[in-house]
Amino acid sequence: MEQTSNDLNKAFNNVSASSMGGAPFLIAYGATFLITAILSLFLPRPTAALIAMFQGGVALPIAFWLERKMSPSRMTADNPLRSLSVQMAISQALGLPALILVYSLNPSGIPLALASLGGVHFLTYAWLHRTRIYIFLATAVSIGAFAITLLFQTSTFSIILFFVTACYWIAAPLVYRHAKKIISES
Repeated sequence: MEQTSNDLNKAFNNVSASSMGGAPFLIAYGATFLITAILSLFLPRPTAALIAMFQGGVALPIAFWLERKMSPSRMTADNPLRSLSVQMAISQALGLPALILVYSLNPSGIPLALASLGGVHFLTYAWLHRTRIYIFLATAVSIGAFAITLLFQTSTFSIILFFVTACYWIAAPLVYRHAKKIISES
């Protein structure tokens, strides 16, 4: 039993070390959300909403590049958590039909929908990376965006995008530091 527990701990450590706790993704997506937020101040709402929906197409390759630069190692091919971590990473893509519906009903709702999907997506990372930081991030992004919507009602599009950027960039150094701690302890 002790060996199985050690193997699982090594697998978790390998996931966090190889991805630096997800910090490269928070940095990259934070940057594309920031650019989208700035563009949304000047572009028509439907155009800004489309950019917001698909900004991940720009962020993802940047995040993978940052991950290669920041991480000291790659996830091992025999890591038993490899398949699960990939499934968790791509799970939010299943929210695309909801985004398309929100866009068709009210393009201004896209930032709130993205924040909610992000919150759901991040919650599972608390378990994978063994840190409550992702619980706080998930809650802040989702509930915070909803609170902004209730508070400002009609003028929330850019505000939510700036808010999400801030949340991601606050969390990035925290999860990075957590990953570095895991690396140094293992």
